[in-house]
Amino acid sequence: MNETAPDIITPLNVLVVDDEINIRKTLAYCLANDGHTVISVSNPTDAIEEARRQSFDLALVDLKLGEENGLDLIPVLLADSPWTKIVVITAHASVQSAVEAMRRGATDYIAKPFTPDQVKLLARRIGQIRVLETELASLKEDIQRLGPQERLQSRNPGMQRIIELLRKAAPSEAIILIQGESGTGKTVFARAVHRWSQRAAKPMAVVSCPAVPVELLESELFGHAKGAFTGAVRDNPGRIAACEGGTLFLDEIGEMALPVQAKLLQFLQEKEYVRLGETFPRRANVRIIAATNTDLEQRVAADRFREDLFYRLNVINLTIPPLRERPEDILPLATDFLAYFCQVNHKMILGFDADAQGLLAAYPWPGNIRELRNVVERAVILGSGDQIGPGDLPGTVAQMTGVPAIGDRVPLSVIEELHIRRIMGRTSSLQEAADVLGIDQATLWRRRKTYGI
Repeated sequence: MNETAPDIITPLNVLVVDDEINIRKTLAYCLANDGHTVISVSNPTDAIEEARRQSFDLALVDLKLGEENGLDLIPVLLADSPWTKIVVITAHASVQSAVEAMRRGATDYIAKPFTPDQVKLLARRIGQIRVLETELASLKEDIQRLGPQERLQSRNPGMQRIIELLRKAAPSEAIILIQGESGTGKTVFARAVHRWSQRAAKPMAVVSCPAVPVELLESELFGHAKGAFTGAVRDNPGRIAACEGGTLFLDEIGEMALPVQAKLLQFLQEKEYVRLGETFPRRANVRIIAATNTDLEQRVAADRFREDLFYRLNVINLTIPPLRERPEDILPLATDFLAYFCQVNHKMILGFDADAQGLLAAYPWPGNIRELRNVVERAVILGSGDQIGPGDLPGTVAQMTGVPAIGDRVPLSVIEELHIRRIMGRTSSLQEAADVLGIDQATLWRRRKTYGI
């Protein structure tokens, strides 16, 4: 081969199946030298056993395995792990065997004798394919979500500390538990942790525990064998196997049924699990991030959540504050949403007028960022001017805010609270807001505490 191998190497889990010990040793040596993890076996039975224990990115399978045909192993390996790339190696190369190998699901075909450089280049190409597949899956999921990229920036000191904590924790292997009200962006933070981690090139799967029926959640996570239950017409690897080497995000884990909690705890402790309909354990290298909008300690006290699982998950615990507790982020987020929905809907809206900004800043946002996103989308669709005004916002925003006017029969504190909220929504820092209001930061802090801003 005259091609040069790329500099970047994606570490792979490799299974070598060859009945010649020297070939196994040679392949294991040259692949391990490039940073890959290699398991070598001499026969199909051991290969199947290893494939059941753990997932492989690449399998190098000899065409002749003693009296057995290596091609028969291909569909068996793919049934367990459809993403595995199988390369057939043989000293008896022929067009017929190559075509048959591809027909059964092989990715490539390499003839003996081969050089270490050929094997290394092959593994690097497979690594590139796996990275591209992961990126494609991520892009497809982003397209399906079809939404603006929520910013991982904040003007709120508490949020800034949370973002910094996540950046520090991301490169580790620690389990992270994210708490917060519905709509605060827990999934966005989980994706950021995966993106900042050393697992970024591997898959990330998201499972919403309440969205999957209780009787199917175990199968969704751990997989099942064909015939494990009525309707199981084919093998299902499960989400854990599908994101081997990557991250599994369990959203609203507080809603997970107790039997599934027990199985998850076993996986966290042993890194092993058993598919429905099987009796042997499988291994997986997957990082867990969990999120909840409920108080797990209260659920533990009510015997609705396992105490041992709670402590296992509670390694790094952080709480995302609701949007009403960080009003300085409301207008920047609304501006991001406005730009996105203007682009999607082919509109030219320049921003929010002063009254609309005041309403957005004063509204308590019980649905948090998700509600803000929906409000801005509606305003863009229904708005007709070059700015979003109060008339473009849902009536609930003004009604729940109860916005008073100067001279209305309301206490002075109501006017003061509204004014402080508006100013904070239009300034970039506490110091700037204090300067505009003509007070010092300590006084502004006390006012925020008084009004719950």
